[in-house]
Amino acid sequence: MKTYSPKASELTHKWYLVDAKDKVLGRLATEIASRLRGKHKAEFAPHMDNGDFIIVINADQIKVTGQKSTQKVYYRYTGKVGGLRETTLAEMMKKKPQDVITKAVRGMLPKSALGYQLITKLKVYPGAEHPHQAQQPEVLDI
Repeated sequence: MKTYSPKASELTHKWYLVDAKDKVLGRLATEIASRLRGKHKAEFAPHMDNGDFIIVINADQIKVTGQKSTQKVYYRYTGKVGGLRETTLAEMMKKKPQDVITKAVRGMLPKSALGYQLITKLKVYPGAEHPHQAQQPEVLDI
């Protein structure tokens, strides 16, 4: 008996709409990462992109538990001496709330060319408006 491996021409990619209002960040990110990867499908293959497109709206209204809003810190490095920059979750939610969800999901995807390809299928918007009506996304309740 041979192991089934799907062909790229056999795969279908659906579009899903997720409302992040009052959702916990980590629980939302794990479900999104699983859907982007395609693990919810029977024809999952770890070496292929057989996941779906995910549109997240209301990213500015997510919730976190405990003291994460003040204690969770995002780091970035400018490349210069003494250029380590720190941003708390609360500051990040004010400036770029869509990056909070994107960074959480990106950390759950493979660190390879496949992971970089998968993160491009995630579309995050801080408000309730999105420009993907033409794709007719299905509402995904998480």
